[in-house]
Amino acid sequence: MKFLIISHVEHKLIGNRISAYAPYVREMNIWFNHVDEVTVVAPLGMEQISAIDLEYKHQNLSFNAIPSIQFTGFKHALKSIIKIPRIFIVIFSACRKTDHIHLRCPGNIGLIGCLVQVFFPKKMKTAKYAGNWDPNATQPLSYKFQKWMLSNTFLTRNMTALVYGDWKNQTKNVKSFFTATYRDADRQVPTLRSYTGALKFVYVGSLVEGKRPLLAIQIVTKLKNKGFDVMLDLFGDGVLKSNLQNYISKNNLNSFIKLKGNQEKEVVKAALKEADFLILLSKSEGWPKAIAEGMFFGVVPIATSVSCIPNMLGYGSRGIIVDPDIDNAVETIQGFLNNTERLKLISVEASKWSQSYTLDVFENELIKLLKA
Repeated sequence: MKFLIISHVEHKLIGNRISAYAPYVREMNIWFNHVDEVTVVAPLGMEQISAIDLEYKHQNLSFNAIPSIQFTGFKHALKSIIKIPRIFIVIFSACRKTDHIHLRCPGNIGLIGCLVQVFFPKKMKTAKYAGNWDPNATQPLSYKFQKWMLSNTFLTRNMTALVYGDWKNQTKNVKSFFTATYRDADRQVPTLRSYTGALKFVYVGSLVEGKRPLLAIQIVTKLKNKGFDVMLDLFGDGVLKSNLQNYISKNNLNSFIKLKGNQEKEVVKAALKEADFLILLSKSEGWPKAIAEGMFFGVVPIATSVSCIPNMLGYGSRGIIVDPDIDNAVETIQGFLNNTERLKLISVEASKWSQSYTLDVFENELIKLLKA
């Protein structure tokens, strides 16, 4: 089978080696186990490979570079409009030569892919919608258009759209799906936490406004001020890094809050095994892998009620759902800290749920999609 990926993810090329954002590549490499040829159509970046990048693994892989596009501001929009015909032609040509079209959405390149695939109604197709599929979510028009296109069974034929969460009144081609990080072999009985001594919080994600890392810092700081023995390690990088570091230094928080930067998978895994809580207060999410990864090892997640997170957290039976407000969030968390037996039950339920979504289960589901 000839397999085509159309993605907005920026790729990095060194010799014949193609790398990109590790969680995405790790997932695609599993798809590659079951196809004969792979073609990737995506933007090519100039940055150096970092700790959060991973190399594609396939013996017969080709890469078709296209320019990235963005529509933030008139100047960027004008340049992007000029690039669209070229991108359209490259994607159309790649679709014509492949057996299976795989779209990565939402994104500007995925949007073009949604339009091009209409011309190939008989080809097998899948789309991974990695954003928030909630029909009532406030989203950019381009995101809503992609959701409409993917669920339109007249324009988009022979397609399975993989989305996060269970949503009512969906078309027959929309399939509730998941993603995974660990194998069956990684399953273990989680450490039984006491929640009475020093409490370890971790944040895993990009340091960007949409993830609210500052709010996580402020919540842990307020818990400290209330007399709880807490510490917070933040794993990740992003545009807010220097601002966060300045905030930590200015407020003398260095003794219990640390910015760890981007780290290898095994470093983060070791941190999760030792943590009591994972805090992620996103404005929007698809399937937050960091939350599922923490839950795998019995870490109690603290998160906001967006996208499929309430479902992941069993509406409170597998985690702590908070409002994105410092005082309200601290009050909610404090209530749980005063009930250690409940936290122990949540930890067990979180691990039990997450360990049912392994890469082995994920791969078996992919095989069904490829053979459909």
